[in-house]
Amino acid sequence: MQKWLSIVGMGEDGLAGLSPVGLSLLEQAEVLVGGERHLAMVPISDPREKLLWTSPIATSIQQILDRRGQSICVLASGDPMCYGIGATLTRHIAIAEMTIVPAVSAFSLACARLGWSLPEVETLSLCGRDPVLLNAVLFPGARLLVLSADRHTPLTVASLLTQAGFGDSQITVLERMGGSHERIIAGLASEWTTTDLADLNTLAITCIPTSPFLHSPLARSAGLPDTAYHHDGQLTKREVRAVTLSALAPLPGQLLWDVGAGSGSIGIEWMRSDRRCRAIAIEQHPTRLQFIADNAAALGTPHLQIVAGKAPAALQDLPEPDAIFIGGGLTTPDLLDTCWRSLRSGGRLVVNAVTIESEQVIFQQQRKLGGELTRIAIQRAEPIGQFLGWRSLATVTQWVVIKSS
Repeated sequence: MQKWLSIVGMGEDGLAGLSPVGLSLLEQAEVLVGGERHLAMVPISDPREKLLWTSPIATSIQQILDRRGQSICVLASGDPMCYGIGATLTRHIAIAEMTIVPAVSAFSLACARLGWSLPEVETLSLCGRDPVLLNAVLFPGARLLVLSADRHTPLTVASLLTQAGFGDSQITVLERMGGSHERIIAGLASEWTTTDLADLNTLAITCIPTSPFLHSPLARSAGLPDTAYHHDGQLTKREVRAVTLSALAPLPGQLLWDVGAGSGSIGIEWMRSDRRCRAIAIEQHPTRLQFIADNAAALGTPHLQIVAGKAPAALQDLPEPDAIFIGGGLTTPDLLDTCWRSLRSGGRLVVNAVTIESEQVIFQQQRKLGGELTRIAIQRAEPIGQFLGWRSLATVTQWVVIKSS
């Protein structure tokens, strides 16, 4: 199909900074689309139709689709494919129908100002996203580049860093990079009070803990300390959790169902393995639902989807998963069969059982479907009077099976 849509990235220098290709696409367009800042760069006398982004943005996307075939130019900030509108539009319009011309991204400009190597930096956007995403990437010495939602984002981030024990972190706010009004402001997270900022700003953060001895950073590997979670005892213990995540084998972009999620630990650590991983936590207990939400925020996975309800009924109409974990409730009628039917071909089912009745269900299904059985027995040293003794955790029988068809 003939290309009818162009997405042109712009810097703070506006039209003067456009490449010849970008300028040509802009001049040939019948319809211009952008935010107030972008459309303000076009002369007021320009007679062409102009569409301002709406909230929700779905309305604007539909307006563009309604004009399919007309020559439309979308004006964007920096690189449209770096947390930008380009990535959004490609989910609705085939790349064969559009031309994308990027400008220098805010991340590249920030690295150029600070002398940072971009591949060695963690990047994320807080535009329309929960600031607690930062909790997943905090560790001593980490360098972070963050796209701000507005002028208030630096103060929000500074407060979050301080609460997380990283109050000595160095924050640098880079405003309006590449334009005549560019400004750089720096300070410590624990002392940050500045709000007199431009809405268009990027944060550069060097993570420094206030006290390395009081705030032990959490690893990104599976098996976070049990103390990292709020729970009522319904928690897959650290050692078993590490083995379980290894069996689930998460890959970027895959979706997990955590059936009977308890405190949400399996889904949370699945998502922490890669920012592209997705998970749905299914739980019926009201208190545990709140635990899941609190734990997801504290551990940097606010996008964990939480479904309130009892399986298998609560599993209806959920998107097809790449993996399913069942940590309890195996004796519930039709639960295991529903999960197996819902799992995509090639997907993994991991089931943990601690009761004899649940083990019997696993043994019966393993004879029919195959897979591997493993017994997990953990002992922890705990005080016995003035001495130490071994205390056994509940032995877990784990069944892992891959759906071949």
